[in-house]
Amino acid sequence: MWDLLRILSILFLIIPVSSAQEEHGHRAPLQLGTVAFENSCLPVVRDQFNKGVALLHSFDYGAARETFQDIAERDPRCAMAHWGIALSYFRQLWDPPLIPATIPIAEREIQRALQIGAGTVRETEYIHALSLIYEDATTVPYRARVSDYEQAMSNVASKNRDDTEAQVFYALALLADASPSDKTHAKQKQAAEILEPLSRTLPRHPGIFHYLIHAYDNAELAEKGLPSARAYSQIAPSAPHALHMPSHIFTRLGLWEDSIQANLAAMQAAHQEGDTGEELHAMDYLVYAYLQMGRDKDAARTIEELEKMRNLNETDFKVAYAATAMPVRYAVERRQWAKAAAIVPATGAPPHVVAIAVWARGLGLARSGRVAEAQQELVALKQLEAQLRASANDYWATQTGILVREVSAWCAQAEGRSEEAATAMRQAADDEDAVEKLPVTPGPIVPAREQLGDLLLEQDHPNRALTQFKAALAAAPGRWGALRGVARAAELSDKH
Repeated sequence: MWDLLRILSILFLIIPVSSAQEEHGHRAPLQLGTVAFENSCLPVVRDQFNKGVALLHSFDYGAARETFQDIAERDPRCAMAHWGIALSYFRQLWDPPLIPATIPIAEREIQRALQIGAGTVRETEYIHALSLIYEDATTVPYRARVSDYEQAMSNVASKNRDDTEAQVFYALALLADASPSDKTHAKQKQAAEILEPLSRTLPRHPGIFHYLIHAYDNAELAEKGLPSARAYSQIAPSAPHALHMPSHIFTRLGLWEDSIQANLAAMQAAHQEGDTGEELHAMDYLVYAYLQMGRDKDAARTIEELEKMRNLNETDFKVAYAATAMPVRYAVERRQWAKAAAIVPATGAPPHVVAIAVWARGLGLARSGRVAEAQQELVALKQLEAQLRASANDYWATQTGILVREVSAWCAQAEGRSEEAATAMRQAADDEDAVEKLPVTPGPIVPAREQLGDLLLEQDHPNRALTQFKAALAAAPGRWGALRGVARAAELSDKH
C-alpha cells in the first residue's frame, strides 16, 4: 500500500505545476524569502521542505530542525528530512560550529538518511558530504573535517550546476573553511564569485544575500557588502538574524545609525521568538554602535535590559560573549577604569569569554596605577591562554595572547618602562591585524592599534600616535576613540 502511495506521489510530481519558488508562510504569514530545493520527498511536504531550507539559510536552526522533524513524520521515506535535521546541528559560521553533545544526535540522523536511501544520486551526495562533518569527530580535527566537507560540496556543486542550492551551500562551505589568518580573503572572494551572479537572478533568496554579507565582513571588502546588507532584512524580515546581519557591514563602514536601527529590530524580533542568544547578539552590536555615537545613556539602558535577564546560559558561547562584552565595552570605551577593574567573570563561561573579563580587570587596574593587582590578573590571563592552547583552540588562544600583551603594556607604562610598553602594544596590534574577527563580535573591545595610539600620546609622541590612530580608523572607520585620538594627536603635534 505504501509503495502504491509513493508511485502515485511520483506521478503527481510530473503533473504540470508552477515551478516558481514559493514564499514560505504560516500565521502572519512568515516571510523568510524564496527558496526552491528540488527533492524526492512527497509533494505534500515540498513547501515545508523549502521553508526548512530557508530557515537554515537565516541560521534559525531550532525552527529549521522542528520543520524537518515534522517532514520526517509526514513522509517517513524522506531521507533528506534527516539531512536537514543533521544540518541544523552544524552552525557553520558560529563559534563553536558543533556542540559536542549534539554530534551523536546528528550522526544518528545521517545514518537514518542512509538507511532510508535518498531518491536521487544528487541527494545521496548531499548526505555524504554532511556525513564528513560528523564522521570520526572525536579523533579527526574539525578543521580537517570541514575541509573535507568543503571539497565534497564542491563536487556536488560542479556536478549540479543548475542546482541553486548546491551553489549556495558550497559558498557557505567555503566561508566555513576560510582561515581567520588568511588576510587575502581567498575563500571569501571565491564564495562571492559564486553568489554575486545568483543575487541578480534570484533577488529573493535569503542564503545568497546572507552569505554575501559574511563574505564581505572584513575591512578589505566591506564596501561591496552594502547592497546585500540593504537587501537581506527586506528578504527575510521574519528571521531575527536577517534583521541583525546588515549591521555587520554597517559596523565595518561606521554607519552607526543604520546599525542601531537594524539591531533594535533584531532585538525585538528575537525577544518575541524567545531566542535569547540572538537577542543578546543584537544587543552587543547595539551597545557598540551607541558608544561610537556618544549615546552613552542609550548604551546604559541596553545594559540595564541585560541585567534584568535571568537564568542566562553562560555556558553557551554566544550568550556568554555578549553578556560579558557589553558591560566591558561600556566601562572601557568610556575610560571608567574603576568600573573595568570591578568586572566579574560569569560563572561557567568558556575560558575565552572569561579572558575578556579578566582583561578588563587587568586593564582597569593598570590604568588606575594599581600595578601589583593588575599583575595578578595578568597571571590569570596567561593561564587562560595556556588552557586554550592546550585544548587546541588556537584562534582564541591567539586572541587571548593579544589581551595579555595589552595588559602587559599598560602595566609597563604605569611603572615607567615606556619602551617596553610600546614594544608590547605594537606586537599586540600587529598580531591583531594578522587575523580576522569572528562574526560573534563587532570587533575588539578597543583595537590594539587604537590603544597603541593612546599609549604613544601618554608618552608624548603625538606624531607617532597620529599615525597609529589613522591606521586604526582605516581598519575600523568611525570609531569614537580613534577619532578622538586623531583630533588630540593632531592638536598636540601642532604644538611640538
